[in-house]
Amino acid sequence: MNTLTVTLIVIAAVVLLVLLLAVRIVKQYERGVLFRLGRVVGVRDPGLRLIIPIIDVLHRVSLRIVTMPIQSQGIITRDNVSVDVSAVAYFRVVDATKSVVAIENVHAAINQIAQTTLRKVVGRHSLDETLSETDRINADIREILDVTTVEWGVEVTLVELKDIQLPDAMKRAMARQAEAEREKRAKIINAEGESLAAAALGEASDTMMAHPLALQLRNLQSLVEIAVDKNSTVVFPAPLMSTIGELGNFLTREARAAGTRPPASAAAPAPAATALTNGSTVAVS
Repeated sequence: MNTLTVTLIVIAAVVLLVLLLAVRIVKQYERGVLFRLGRVVGVRDPGLRLIIPIIDVLHRVSLRIVTMPIQSQGIITRDNVSVDVSAVAYFRVVDATKSVVAIENVHAAINQIAQTTLRKVVGRHSLDETLSETDRINADIREILDVTTVEWGVEVTLVELKDIQLPDAMKRAMARQAEAEREKRAKIINAEGESLAAAALGEASDTMMAHPLALQLRNLQSLVEIAVDKNSTVVFPAPLMSTIGELGNFLTREARAAGTRPPASAAAPAPAATALTNGSTVAVS
């Protein structure tokens, strides 16, 4: 092998090595921040990009949305209740140059600022507000993070409270409160039902007062309903018993007016009425 051949092989190897060092591929969801001798030259779009070896440095920055869990934080609410709250944040890089130049590690910085913001925002609310107004708390956390992260070229798209852990004593107290609330609602519903029933009964009594036979028909219907159950005792309603007593008094008055002795059954007041029960008699006073 002569000297010329060796030289060509060395040159080809050097050229191949330079190409390997100079070729960079930027993916579709990335942007490349190009540094030349330590200074930012510009941003490179996706595709095949060539740089000057040793002189240029290309930093790839992902523009995809990043899901970052915020670990559980021990927080004391405004009404002095200790809770453990965890959340999740979604963010993405909108300015590749700022995310590289303005801050050293954007992911770690957002994680830390998200934890402190979570403690600060939840600490301004009471326990009831924390449990019921999660949407407003999420919006407040996101707003505070956006103000801070916009200088880093990052946009926080969403923040959601993921889990709220309460002390066992507080869980028991809330369970008792919920039970008392349900009992209150049950009593109110029962009272409303009684009021409606009383109003309906009042209307029914007015109708029966206007039509006396309606009451007698209702009494007969009650007797029919009792007889269906094959009870051993038949109870005569009070209006029917008073009717029998009034009939006896009427016969007594008529007999005295006629100057005759009243019948024995009419002269003696009806002390009791009898009811037939399966072949036997039962006195009903």
